[in-house]
Amino acid sequence: MQFIIEETYEDVSRAAADIIAEQIQSKPAAVLGLATGSTPIGTYEELVAKFKRGEVSFEDITTFNLDEYAGLDGDHDQSYRWFMNHHLFDNVDIDKVRTHVPSGNSDDPEKMCEDYEKAIEEAGGVDLQLLGLGHNGHIGFNEPCDEFPVATHYVELTRSTIEANSRLFNSIDEVPTAAYTMGIGTIMKAKKVLLLATGEGKAEIVKKAFKGEVTPQVPASILQSHPDCTIILDKEAASQL
Repeated sequence: MQFIIEETYEDVSRAAADIIAEQIQSKPAAVLGLATGSTPIGTYEELVAKFKRGEVSFEDITTFNLDEYAGLDGDHDQSYRWFMNHHLFDNVDIDKVRTHVPSGNSDDPEKMCEDYEKAIEEAGGVDLQLLGLGHNGHIGFNEPCDEFPVATHYVELTRSTIEANSRLFNSIDEVPTAAYTMGIGTIMKAKKVLLLATGEGKAEIVKKAFKGEVTPQVPASILQSHPDCTIILDKEAASQL
């Protein structure tokens, strides 16, 4: 596990974009695992800027997103499909046929989850997985529980996650209470993992996840055993390490 400590959120975003761009440059047909939420927005902005400067192309890239809210159509402005289109896909030369986000309103959720796993496998697996870190230690929507979930699955969101995400909705009552997410096993199969965390509010969980015991009660702690995991933090998020 490698730590990179930067001064600011903007520095974290640039450092992450540099690592992702290096992955694409070394393997133009790479498979990227992507994350949503406020943390990676700056990284996507940096990648779009790199594309516009001609430094990187997404033409042959395949992507798989970590998760999607249950019950939201991809056209909903709080869905993660919409988020990815708005912040990255619509602004680069990627073929959207090769961009994958779990379906939030599938008629057969169990089969959708199975098919998502198969699609990742058929693509050759994820070369680089981008992650954020929830205040309760979740990665994707893998919430604290009694065991590490293996594959893509349906999950009921904790109250703390719903409250954290309510800032993006008109009211907390509008926040979906469930989601579909890659499992911990799926995430751990990625050849390289890149996790970002910023702000003083993440300092305690950063310490617990990466300096504490490995436990499914802190899902991100499993990354301590990943063979190629880079964690980029600003000084505030790293303040308790």
